[in-house]
Amino acid sequence: MSALGVLLISGGHERAHYALMTAAAAAAIGRRVTLFATNAGCRLFLEPTPLREDPREAALRAAGVATLAELSEAAAALGVRRIACEAGLRVEGLSAAALAPGVEVAGLVTFLAATGEGPVVTL
Repeated sequence: MSALGVLLISGGHERAHYALMTAAAAAAIGRRVTLFATNAGCRLFLEPTPLREDPREAALRAAGVATLAELSEAAAALGVRRIACEAGLRVEGLSAAALAPGVEVAGLVTFLAATGEGPVVTL
């Protein structure tokens, strides 16, 4: 099975949630997955992420849908490689020290090399 790249370019809750859902689902069926966040999307990798305080999180929980925290834990447990874009962090004024444990800082070339010939989903 080919590798899958998930590119998160937005800081919005819906896109972050779906990026994690896509990454975790692909990893659950045995695909090698790299989740790369840039610009405002880097906020997904902050510890704790401000997106987890979004009111939609309570609605997800009430509907029986996995929250960002649950999906983040699942993605990590399933071996999803998480990369915060070095340039994106700079653009957003974010520090690499604020990232969750296990999140790498690298550039687009590293992401593309990790994805290889596999597809890239942009959210």
